Amino acid sequence: MPLAKHEYVSDTWRDGIFANKVVFCTGGAGTICSAQVRAMVHLGANACIIGRNPEKTERMAKDIATARQGAKVIGLGNVDVRKLDSLEQAVQTCVQELGGIDFTIAGAAGNFLATINQASANAFKSVIDIDLLGSYNTLKATLPHLVKSAAAHRIDGNTPPRNGTGGRIIFVSATLHYAGTPFQAPASAAKAAIDALSASLCIEQGPRGITSNVIAPGPIANTEGMDRLARPEDVQALTRLVPVGRMGSVKDIADATVFLFGDTGNYVNGAVVVVDGGAWRTAGPSGNGIAYPDAMLSDEVIQGVAGRKKAKL
Repeated sequence: MPLAKHEYVSDTWRDGIFANKVVFCTGGAGTICSAQVRAMVHLGANACIIGRNPEKTERMAKDIATARQGAKVIGLGNVDVRKLDSLEQAVQTCVQELGGIDFTIAGAAGNFLATINQASANAFKSVIDIDLLGSYNTLKATLPHLVKSAAAHRIDGNTPPRNGTGGRIIFVSATLHYAGTPFQAPASAAKAAIDALSASLCIEQGPRGITSNVIAPGPIANTEGMDRLARPEDVQALTRLVPVGRMGSVKDIADATVFLFGDTGNYVNGAVVVVDGGAWRTAGPSGNGIAYPDAMLSDEVIQGVAGRKKAKL
């Protein structure tokens, strides 16, 4: 369903700042990543979003295209981020149809709630493969095109960019690993590694004009992840822990994306931009709203959420 502009991007940004640019996004049919792409499209970009489910991905691509008249948004389903060749084929299609790739968003993710003793090694590996390996494969497949774009949009910092910006990647991470979060060992490990991957990329590819940054969302309302992994009472508890006094919105993440990809982000490289209202600083071990330490000692499986592991597998 098409969204009103105020739901996915602020009025701070000038229309057309990403004209003739292309953004490639894994997980692009998801709630957060689709908002990031929608903001870029509204501001002039064309886009290619990647997903596993063809119908959902294609439907979201058509929906995102409503953000700007004449926008081109491709939705490619049946793409497995765990397989490099699958992503490379998607990148090839994107470049053939849209002319290149200037910006990459690595946003594909998987998660569930389970303690370490409840989750199997295979369950742990599945999250690592989707989140971490998927992010690496996204980078690997798009990097040659980002390098090309960075060279075409080199910025000296002293004069306005004549041809806009390009050659930038954002990894969508999380704050789970900052203070430690129960029931989230696989995702915490994956996101910590993604932060490290971005830092390495910053060092290696910065001399070629590439910027690599991380956006770490906090609790964002009305998202698939929040719906799957939190009960209504958990959301209430989380909201009380956010210093700014509210849950985040997808627009908060989209605005951070525009900042990093735009002229505003020229000198930001290797950064982790936390967009959580300060929540991680107050959360601690009960940051997901689940009673601590009682839940740790009971060994009971979390009830009332869709994203959980039922037993040792």
